[in-house]
Formats: sequence, C-alpha cells, structure tokens
Amino acid sequence: MTESVRAALATLQAERDRSWTPGQLALNAGQRLDLVESFDPHGAVKAGDTIPDFALDGIDGTIIRRDALIADGPAVLIFFRFAGCPACNIALPVYQRALWPSLRDLGVPLVAVSPQVPSLLADIQQRHAFDFTIASDRDNLLARQLGITFEPNSATRQAATTPLGDVTGTGTWELPFPTAVVIGRTAVVEWADVTPDWMKRTEPDAILEAVQSAISGSDGGRPQARTLSRSG
Repeated sequence: MTESVRAALATLQAERDRSWTPGQLALNAGQRLDLVESFDPHGAVKAGDTIPDFALDGIDGTIIRRDALIADGPAVLIFFRFAGCPACNIALPVYQRALWPSLRDLGVPLVAVSPQVPSLLADIQQRHAFDFTIASDRDNLLARQLGITFEPNSATRQAATTPLGDVTGTGTWELPFPTAVVIGRTAVVEWADVTPDWMKRTEPDAILEAVQSAISGSDGGRPQARTLSRSG
C-alpha cells in the first residue's frame, strides 16, 4: 500500500484535538456531519456518466479543455476546496508523492481543480511546487454539473472571521466536495469517488487502480451512460 491520505489527515485531526478549543472542535465536526448526512450520492457524478465539455483556467494562464485531456487516454480530476485549506495542503502533497509518479509513467494527466480564482489559487502551487496541473473551475461550473458542490451551514458562516467568498475570490460560499474522477477517452466517467467529509479523502491506490482498469478496459461493465447537464 502506498502513502495514505487518510493517515496524514488523521495526524492533522490529532493535532487539532490537542490544540483547538472544545467549541472549535464541535463547530468543525458539526459542519462535517451535516455534509455527510445531507449528501445525496444519487445526484453526484458516478461511473457511466458522460462528462460535459469543459474549459478550466490553469494558474499559468493556459486553458485546460476536456477533449485535449483525454485525447490519448484517461485523465484524472481531483477537486479540492481552496489554496489555504489545511486538509487540501496535506492531501495534495500525498497525491504528488504517491500517485503522480505512476500516472506520469502511464501518460495520464492529473488536474487538481478548485473554484478559487487563479491569482489566489496559485499560492498552493508556489507552496508545494506540484508537478501536476492546478486549475480553476470558475463559478464552480463543472463541479455544479457533477453534483458535488455545497455551502457551509449557518454556524460555520457566523463563526468565520472573513467571508469565504473573499478568501476564494468567488464572492460565494460554494465549494466542491473532495472528489476524484477518472474520465475515459470517450468522456465517459470510468470511476468516481466523492467524500462529503473533507477530512476523509480518496486514497492514491484507489485512483491508480481505477486508471489502470480504464486503460486495460477491464471495468467490469459500466452502468448505462447519462449526460450531466446540471446548472444553478
């Protein structure tokens, strides 16, 4: 087994348990529980869906288009919250170390996607020097089409010292659930994993296994495809 994202996040939680006040811990745990309990997996992206055409804004000024990503085979999208998110700053470096080298050797692109505007999102790239692509999903357009967005509850909003929309530059509280998606060459989702609790994220091994299955074609038979076209 490769390096574990969840083990790394468990270390973060243990540190919070030691240093945070009971009120802070209760607020954080309550928000995450709300998201888990309200999450509807039937409305979220899943294997067999057709990914709508998209154009993501790379932090280097490039445009990342769906068809270019999958021109030579499958591609991986990993949705995360924003550059300053503590859990994201733990999870993405694990993917850099434990997932990216294998994807690179397979010729499979990896794009980490956040709704944060490129000028602010660039901070996480500068901090970690990722070798994979960091891109902005402006206005959560793609994430919303995939059914993986949420907004924090009222308690979280009231406790925030700075509105989240100011942090992300989006002007809204909307964020994506941490999500990993393997898109096949025909724009059909080969595999997807959505984790509404942001302290529990998809393991590198699971993503790599899904990619290898997509490459070999041994996916065991996907459900009938549906085309995603959500809005609002």
